[in-house]
Amino acid sequence: MDIPRDKPSPASRRWRAALLTLAASSAVVLATWVVANLKPAAPTVERSTVWIDTVRRGALIRQVRGLGTLVPEQIRWIPALSEGRVERIAVRPGAVVNPRTVLVELANPELEQSALDARLQLKAAEAELANLRVQTTSQLLTQRAALAAVQSDFRQAELQRQVNDDLARQGLIGSLQAKLSTVKAEELATRSDLEKQRSEIALEARRAQLSVQSTKVEQLRTLTRLRESQVAALKVRAGMSGVLQQLPLEVGQRVAPGTNLARVADPKTLKAEVKIAETQAKDILLGQPALIDTHNGTAAGRVRRIDPAVQNGTVTVEVGLVGTLPKGARPDLSVDGTIELERAADVLYIGRPAFGGEASAVSLFKLTADGTEAVRVPVRLGRGSVSTIEVLSGLTVGERAILSDLSAQDRFDRIRLQ
Repeated sequence: MDIPRDKPSPASRRWRAALLTLAASSAVVLATWVVANLKPAAPTVERSTVWIDTVRRGALIRQVRGLGTLVPEQIRWIPALSEGRVERIAVRPGAVVNPRTVLVELANPELEQSALDARLQLKAAEAELANLRVQTTSQLLTQRAALAAVQSDFRQAELQRQVNDDLARQGLIGSLQAKLSTVKAEELATRSDLEKQRSEIALEARRAQLSVQSTKVEQLRTLTRLRESQVAALKVRAGMSGVLQQLPLEVGQRVAPGTNLARVADPKTLKAEVKIAETQAKDILLGQPALIDTHNGTAAGRVRRIDPAVQNGTVTVEVGLVGTLPKGARPDLSVDGTIELERAADVLYIGRPAFGGEASAVSLFKLTADGTEAVRVPVRLGRGSVSTIEVLSGLTVGERAILSDLSAQDRFDRIRLQ
């Protein structure tokens, strides 16, 4: 049987609609508040795309690394001593040479003519010196003969004076005749002194004339040797034993004085010049051990020189090599150099992260115990090496951390590994 129901009044219908509207609004507000306060979901990172390392304790070997080249200990650049044209190239780069090996022959007709002129001028000056020596010797002998004649006359006059003085005292001759003999003897004595002075002056004059001419001859002899050495230098020689490395010349090319014609090096003694980043070179000291990798073996060495200047952001470190070099080691070969700075014992360390250097604070993602997630933790780093760095705080032995660059997840404190 159907039971008739009373229809709700308009007021009750309005009240019911108001309650339903209020309930719906409250639900929307609650849902909005819950969604707004939800933390963002942890992003997922492929485990195979990140580098994970474990914190270890032990000896930390601090090293720095750089690229470099092998350089000969003995290098000789051979310059052109004078202008010339390349007439002949005797050897090519790679040839083994000795100090007398002719590398290049140059031609310079003007230089050869000047050498010939110098030789002729020298011969003329030598002939003039010989002629002057004969003439001055003859003049000196003539003067000495005149001196000898005057001295002879003086001695005769002196004897005659003595005889006349004796005769005058005996009254055998007059006093006038005795005085005349005395005057004549005094005159010849004066002449003898003058002739002696003239002989001495003639001797000094001869020495001065011969000295002037000898100096001229010596100047021309020096000039001749210079010109002849320049002509001889047209045959460019190696000057040392080794291997010819460079010879950037062609037949017919003209070269100016001072131009480097060739480079010869001794390939048996090599050193390494390694370029170290200026930020890592501050702890490098003389005598530190180094290892040079020639990509065909390694060679040990020690730091021998540190360039005081920075070029293109790097410092050049010279490493002297010891022992036998690996096969294939040759000048200008590209090498990798590793320099050992120090050995620190009982140090907590981990692999060097992609960001953050020595004595810095970084944040790394530390893996949880099950390894499915990683949590961001602050880490303080200390001394660093090529591939490892000291951990001062933030991580303990055995913990694992992600060392790759995860800057894309900077706004997250937790990530999931998959």
